[in-house]
Amino acid sequence: MKDVAAIILGGGRGTRLDPLTRYRAKPAVPIAGKYRLIDIPISNCINSQIKQMFLLTQYSSASLHRHITQIYHFDYFSKGFIEILAAEQTIESEHWYQGTADAVRQNLVHFHNYPYKEYLVLAGDHLYRMDYSKFIERHREMDADITIAVKPVTAEEAKAFGILKVDSERNITAFYEKPKTVEELEPMASKIPEEFHENSGGEEKRFLGSMGIYVFKPGVLEQALRDDPTADDFGHDIIPSMINKVRVKAHFFDKYWADIGTIKAFYDANLALTNINPPFVFSEGRNPIYTHARFLPGTRFENTQVNNSFVADGGYVQAKRVNHSIIGLRSRIGRDVVMDDSLLMGADFYQTSEEQQADKDRGLIPVGIGDGSRIRNAIIDKNARIGKNVVIGEKEYSEEIDEDNFAIRDGIVVVPKNSTIPDGTVI
Repeated sequence: MKDVAAIILGGGRGTRLDPLTRYRAKPAVPIAGKYRLIDIPISNCINSQIKQMFLLTQYSSASLHRHITQIYHFDYFSKGFIEILAAEQTIESEHWYQGTADAVRQNLVHFHNYPYKEYLVLAGDHLYRMDYSKFIERHREMDADITIAVKPVTAEEAKAFGILKVDSERNITAFYEKPKTVEELEPMASKIPEEFHENSGGEEKRFLGSMGIYVFKPGVLEQALRDDPTADDFGHDIIPSMINKVRVKAHFFDKYWADIGTIKAFYDANLALTNINPPFVFSEGRNPIYTHARFLPGTRFENTQVNNSFVADGGYVQAKRVNHSIIGLRSRIGRDVVMDDSLLMGADFYQTSEEQQADKDRGLIPVGIGDGSRIRNAIIDKNARIGKNVVIGEKEYSEEIDEDNFAIRDGIVVVPKNSTIPDGTVI
């Protein structure tokens, strides 16, 4: 795989993940207590022996850049690298990236420095594990110009996907972006190969959704981007326009894959990790997910009942109960706290007891969750200061709400990074 370059798209604003993306790029959003979303495609590349990567960034990218530069270092003999290509003004373009395809278009000049045989284009906000080398090999066997990873989906699931119609030779013959009605969807049904029936749910899943993962021959990608300078997005513009021009093939994938594009999807994907049989496991022996190698002690518990939860390092938990929740790095949870169905991202720094007392002396609430609080159906972002006897998430919300120190999305309470919730607050 030394002649394959991965292009990871990390520049999107991530408005549907607000307020988690208020101060960070979407791929930098923490997941599973200690990782970040960007760790997923990078780890998949490393495990697939693809070690030449370009990361395209734009919005609020400081923490993303810091994460990459601190962690991912390749030795001198592997010729591996992750090159960050931030949006910039050039002679050819003075504009920000207008979409996924435009981001690649504006950086073509950087890819020409290397004689790659294929470009692997990846999103930075999906949760899955894939051996890209098998994907590339399948692309070569089919002599495809473009190969798209597709996932069998039901009619209901199809509403959130770009749907591809595939013939018996795995040629993609049509594309429809997120069909909403039966009339739009039914003509897009494809015959799912028999070997995928067991894992895909059999005949119930009659449609093939695009996973937003592509392999391009370099010349084909450059042609597609230059033929129509107004084509800004791969899913909406490039793929539909190329179906009848070149050989566009499908690569079937039937394992776990989640698009972490909304607060609800993010919340569900995280809490699914706490299930007895989780759909995704970060610590798979030969194909681990890599991240920051921190040297933190194990989390300390005092008289706490912990059920079906995922706990990262460096915490101090005195809660009464933690149930079906994720506890992030350096989390501090006070006495008699009850936490159910929630995600606490933790903190970027660890407060000692002396530092916490100093905050109290200045009238500040220490970082973490104060004594006697009840947290349910919530996402608490990093460095949040939750006071004593706070109640979060025990109400039912039917609409979105935006306040200075919290937001409601799909009935989930989100406390943004660095926010403070005063003692006794009820949300």
